[in-house]
Amino acid sequence: MALPAQDERTVPAVVLEDLDRQPLEQTLDTVRTLLDQHGHMIVVCSQAVPGAAAHRLHTVRSLLESDRIALFRPDLPPLAVAVLARQLRQLASCDLSPGVLASAGRLLTHYVHAGAVLNSVTRLDRVPVNLKTHAKSWMPGSQFGVIAHPEPQLVRIGPEAALAGPDFGTWMLVAKGQLQSDWVQTALAPAWNVLGMREAAPPAESAAWWGTGRLVEFCTYLPDLSVLYQLVTSVRQGLCHWCGIDVIGDRCVFCSATAPPVHESPAPTG
Repeated sequence: MALPAQDERTVPAVVLEDLDRQPLEQTLDTVRTLLDQHGHMIVVCSQAVPGAAAHRLHTVRSLLESDRIALFRPDLPPLAVAVLARQLRQLASCDLSPGVLASAGRLLTHYVHAGAVLNSVTRLDRVPVNLKTHAKSWMPGSQFGVIAHPEPQLVRIGPEAALAGPDFGTWMLVAKGQLQSDWVQTALAPAWNVLGMREAAPPAESAAWWGTGRLVEFCTYLPDLSVLYQLVTSVRQGLCHWCGIDVIGDRCVFCSATAPPVHESPAPTG
């Protein structure tokens, strides 16, 4: 899902739809055209997309023999993935190299809190659920507040229900599914001292990721481009020893090479 632009500088997104159903030649032509137009391509997708679609992305990258395609599938709920993709679109308007921009995705995941309100946790396998909580989910009218990232949390919603949130200023994005609940807006957002709130349509993969379509998904994030840029540029950059592109961290998102181990000099003896 491509979220609306956060500001006038946000770069538009291209949504690659029906990857597991359209002819391979059509996908190849689309990706080849994008590479010709822009030089590099960062594909951000949820781990809840069908396996055939993910396989198609790897097939296209292999057939094009291109190291200019970065495949980024963070372990985040679908709404948080959409937020992260928009943050990368914001940063794409800055003077960041393709390798640094692609690497920034893993850095920015640390500043996202993602969760949902669910009517049932019987099919939830992304967050640990004990047997007692499973039993409570069968009670009529039960609702649960769940945090999937950065640390798993689960509470049954009631007067004393609380979830630990960010200790820095954020905005919150809310996507209402088929569940009638205003707990996020009336209780969670004030407790987390969010600076603002927006709504979005629920991503197509949300029901599969959370195990139910009766949910209200939410995500807090840093909206300001200046803050995002400062975070990314404050991290030490290096060169991928395999493809030579600028990177952040110990793994190149384009060629998947990891940094070679650092060999320390032996301590002097005698």
